[in-house]
Amino acid sequence: MQTQGHTALVTGGGSGLGAAVARELARQGAKVAVLDVNAAGAEVVAAEIGGLALRCDITDSASVSAALDAAEAALGPARILMNIAGIGTAKRVIQRDGSPAPLEDFERVVRVNLLGTYNMVRLAAARIAKLEPLEGTAGERGVIVNTASVAAFDGQVGQEAYAASKGGVVGMTLPLARDLAQWGIRVCTIAPGLFATPLMNELPEAVQQSLAAAIPFPKRLGDPAEFAQLAAHIVANGHLNGEVIRLDGALRLAPR
Repeated sequence: MQTQGHTALVTGGGSGLGAAVARELARQGAKVAVLDVNAAGAEVVAAEIGGLALRCDITDSASVSAALDAAEAALGPARILMNIAGIGTAKRVIQRDGSPAPLEDFERVVRVNLLGTYNMVRLAAARIAKLEPLEGTAGERGVIVNTASVAAFDGQVGQEAYAASKGGVVGMTLPLARDLAQWGIRVCTIAPGLFATPLMNELPEAVQQSLAAAIPFPKRLGDPAEFAQLAAHIVANGHLNGEVIRLDGALRLAPR
């Protein structure tokens, strides 16, 4: 489907990969709702692209429904959902003092990255399914792009929670695509490697260079714009469905 003129929801749109996706979709003519738990970040990006900023906690169904209502009222019904919001953490199962890792930390990561992603999918898909199919397509109504990570496949020491949450996103990609096929809604997932996001940029330059050196080619961190280009391509390519795409320069993470 074409991006031009359609409403797109971008979670985590206030920074990093989400902000890059919001910018790219707006560049291609989409009406973009920037959803983020950080309202200030969402407002900055929305002001830049002429979009709509909405505070949204993806783990809270009431918050999500309110954001979807506001986006539809201001921009029209959404046909594109970009699920970029997520959190990361690293904590070993057995900590330095010999105590077990807090279960609450594991639960929090899974709640945001996996349950939050599914929550957005189910609430947005139910609305997309009620729209008329797009003319000139094989009955397509909308597109959903979720975000996993290469950690879903080769998670490192301490990434149990993060890898499990992103592995869940990978695992539900094909079932979601099959489930929503009857409604003409495509679902794909991008599994990014190491990208030059604000979080990554907080690391010392020497550390960033070391991480980049582990990438076979190109030997640099990924540009968020490259992630955004792939996300937009998934929208445009009507035969991409049920697929998990690694975007990592052939990187395979070392154990630690």
